[in-house]
Amino acid sequence: MNPHLAPVGVPDPALLPHVQRLCDLTDPYASGPAEDELFAAAMAEINAWHTERSPFFGSLYASTPAAEGESYRTPLVHANFFKRHEVLSVPREDVELHLTSSGTTGQKSQMFFDHWTIRSAQRMVARIFERNGWITPEQEVNYLLYSYEPAPSLNLGTAFTDNYLCDFAPARSVEYALRNTGGGAGGDHEFDPFGCIAALRRFERDDAPVRILGFPAFLWFTLERMRAMGVPPLRLPEGSLVVLGGGWKGHADRQIGKEELYARVTEQLGVPGERIRDTFGSVEHCIPYIECERHRLHAPVWSRVTIRSTRTLEPLPYGERGYLHLVSPYITSVPAQSVVMGDLASLQPGDACGCGLQTPWFTVHGRAGVSRNRSCAVAAAELMKGMA
Repeated sequence: MNPHLAPVGVPDPALLPHVQRLCDLTDPYASGPAEDELFAAAMAEINAWHTERSPFFGSLYASTPAAEGESYRTPLVHANFFKRHEVLSVPREDVELHLTSSGTTGQKSQMFFDHWTIRSAQRMVARIFERNGWITPEQEVNYLLYSYEPAPSLNLGTAFTDNYLCDFAPARSVEYALRNTGGGAGGDHEFDPFGCIAALRRFERDDAPVRILGFPAFLWFTLERMRAMGVPPLRLPEGSLVVLGGGWKGHADRQIGKEELYARVTEQLGVPGERIRDTFGSVEHCIPYIECERHRLHAPVWSRVTIRSTRTLEPLPYGERGYLHLVSPYITSVPAQSVVMGDLASLQPGDACGCGLQTPWFTVHGRAGVSRNRSCAVAAAELMKGMA
């Protein structure tokens, strides 16, 4: 068994039995009345947990009435709140991991994870990888990570996630696109397109599958550089996999559609479309949203997704665009069980996809408004200035 699938226990089994049961569900996309009832009970428990332990959340919860027709209350906390405030529902000595959401400058979300929270989130990722057949302990792979090369004190959420995803197949070799050039505790990083191309050409000659993880913008810039240099199309070994995460912030004028990106990956690297998947996630809400084979972001059983009006914050029906509101009772360390993201999105019912999954799926349409706040992708994009 992959160690990330191993059992993990909530901090207090007497207070959080339904949270435990929900997060122990092995089918990532189970849906139905029983799952909805379990989710509501788990939300009631986690709300009580944070109300008791966080004065901030206790006050917010007391002032948030239950909406008509809702089976549990969801006080709204905007993701930006965590850029200005550190709020904990566990003693600091119980914090096992501290991650930030942005690069070396700008406002950062400070998120803290106890053992249960980070391990349960990792187990969710492992469940989805297991369902897709992407846990291959018997097969070595070559990794090309479009993320930050490790440096002392580097605690960016994206760097942590991409390195964690290397645990599902043993590494024959690992190459980083954003190279550590030294400077400061977290290091300075520069995008190395020539190193990426050299790695891909070397990997093509190997018999091990390749796993490409990280920012889609840098993968696109690599493909563009290959074309500009006249590098002929490569054929990466069978079983290669591309799992992308992050956005195009800072390069909106050069952003292309996913369909074009996927087509170019297939054309220039030989990876078929069903082996190319985008993801959505954030340090404020670590639930994994990973595309199905039809490239839709379905909500897993451990979360619920609502789209809220940008004017009134009221829930919107399927198909309408609004703020992305993500809910999950998995987190015990910080009262981030009900987070409104700065992304505009729309929601569709599960059966509108056709992949067989019945949970709703959402499409992200971009960031809402203009802000000084920067994500990891923003910071990474700045490394491209003058280089692409």
